[in-house]
Amino acid sequence: MPIRDRKQIEAMKALLKGHSLRDYLMFMVGISSAVRISDILLLKVNDVWDGRKTKAYIELHEKKTGKYKKFPVTVNLEKAIKEYIKSTDLAPSDFLFSSRKGGGAITRQHAERVLSEAWDYLGYTEPFGTHSMRKTWGYWAWQSKVDLAIIMEALNHSSIASTKKYLGITQEHLDEAYMSLNL
Repeated sequence: MPIRDRKQIEAMKALLKGHSLRDYLMFMVGISSAVRISDILLLKVNDVWDGRKTKAYIELHEKKTGKYKKFPVTVNLEKAIKEYIKSTDLAPSDFLFSSRKGGGAITRQHAERVLSEAWDYLGYTEPFGTHSMRKTWGYWAWQSKVDLAIIMEALNHSSIASTKKYLGITQEHLDEAYMSLNL
């Protein structure tokens, strides 16, 4: 499920930031990019930081599709990157989301546990996991009136129908559109 309430997004940000800047940044990349967690966890420091400042874009090849993806670093994401980078002594070639137990990246399972435990701690009952970050980006893009074709492209979906299903667009949403037009 996507996070459909901005207050819940802000609560997750605050909780994660207070607990771990690494986990906060992971969440920020997830809700800011529409990128799958398997690709987020493969990011290296030099994918987001040029040694002096945050890069304007993050570029990668998706593990699942093999497709090239490039997305801009938003103002909020840039702040999160700067704060995290300044708090660590990671080398440019280190994984951005490095495990505290060794030189590798945290696992997808660890990321899932971090996010679901934070969500549960906040008292929310809807299911939430790593894929929810990607869905959150799609949902808020749609709520911001971004064209479904653009959202479909960002999510690397093969059809508008799959994107509509992914976002949970229902008859109720269609009814609202009809009623709001009232031509």
